[in-house]
Amino acid sequence: MTFDVPFEDWLLKAQTPTIRFLTLSLLQEHDEADPEVKNAYQEIMETGPVPTILSGQTKAGNWHPEHSYYTPKYVSTHWSMMLLAELNADGSDKRLARGVDYMLTATRDELTKALDNSKHGLSCFWGNLLRYALHCGFNDDPRVESIIHYLGHDALAEGWRCPHNDELPCAWGAARSLWGLAILPLELRSTKTKSMIDQGLDFLLSTHRLVEANYPTSGRVHSLWSRMNFPLFYQADILFVLRVVAELGALDHPGVQPAIEWLISRRNLNRRWRGSSPFRRRTWKGLADVEETNRWVSLHAARILQQSAIRFSEGV
Repeated sequence: MTFDVPFEDWLLKAQTPTIRFLTLSLLQEHDEADPEVKNAYQEIMETGPVPTILSGQTKAGNWHPEHSYYTPKYVSTHWSMMLLAELNADGSDKRLARGVDYMLTATRDELTKALDNSKHGLSCFWGNLLRYALHCGFNDDPRVESIIHYLGHDALAEGWRCPHNDELPCAWGAARSLWGLAILPLELRSTKTKSMIDQGLDFLLSTHRLVEANYPTSGRVHSLWSRMNFPLFYQADILFVLRVVAELGALDHPGVQPAIEWLISRRNLNRRWRGSSPFRRRTWKGLADVEETNRWVSLHAARILQQSAIRFSEGV
């Protein structure tokens, strides 16, 4: 699937370098050696939200002031690291490495206790931590291996039951678990890890329906689910789940097609998508204005349609 020049030009006018970089490298499929691609990638660390976020980091690796690595939402260490990975900040940068090391150290005792006592739940938190740890190359760190072990227990033994969802299986937890696992290199995926991914995809796409969101809950479907949001933190929506599925190379899953049709139906007359940024006032200022939020969700939506068109046409 191709997109018209005005749409791509609109994306390339983004203030956020990451949007320009992803448009060039993914949507337009320019080679990484292309000067425009290299310049856009370099600018990610120099202008826009990434240097703004990094300016709040201490030498210890956390963010100041904060009450804990989790609060306040969404500017403390955990959320800042999430955003840096989402913004495609350079994972080899020593400041990001300090942030990951800080989080792995700060959560080590908590995770050990959870594993020893076979606790479950909060897969959204551990999946997100796994995501930015892997983004920064901590693949072989034993603390990362412990996170994957915990997520395996939560998926295969507990079916993503979470106390914050009245001990019912949690779609957000499943989606965020797969979000972390999606960038684990294929050669490092054990048989157990592959089973976690398969079970997660079945839960999100087969056992339940993505667009209808008929996942277990004691309340109503969350209002965020059918919006197109950026950024999200421990939450998930249809667009986010499709992004995860795309990264896992599973857009040919039978449960995906209704969501693809939903995505197409959400395009407006100028063939763009309208975004929502529900936590704009609670996270880093300057992350995204209204137009930039529209660009973010439009980029992600276009990339999913592009990938799904290729996969379905190939009959994968």
